Amino acid sequence: MSQDIQETIKKQIGDNKIILFMKGNKQAPQCGFSAQIVQMLNSYDVPYETVDVLLDPEIRQGIKDFSNWPTIPQLYVGGEFIGGCDICTEMFQNGQLEPLVKSAAG
Repeated sequence: MSQDIQETIKKQIGDNKIILFMKGNKQAPQCGFSAQIVQMLNSYDVPYETVDVLLDPEIRQGIKDFSNWPTIPQLYVGGEFIGGCDICTEMFQNGQLEPLVKSAAG
């Protein structure tokens, strides 16, 4: 994995309060897990960015290495790795995700 990719990922996470590394984009998710997190974020009506890992194999592998997390999608809020679909769904259901996301969105 190249240092450049890590720097790119770090910059993307730093530049965006809420960013989802996913398959597809928020208009057209390419997997069910990605679609699930998009629906959660959309329900909060906050601005967020997405990165389509299918467009760049280096980013796709790089984000897994960056977070030390084996699966996509990956949600970052306020520069912190929140988790993948299972963790986000659990946080969504128990009410932990909304205050986190809304406070980051400012």
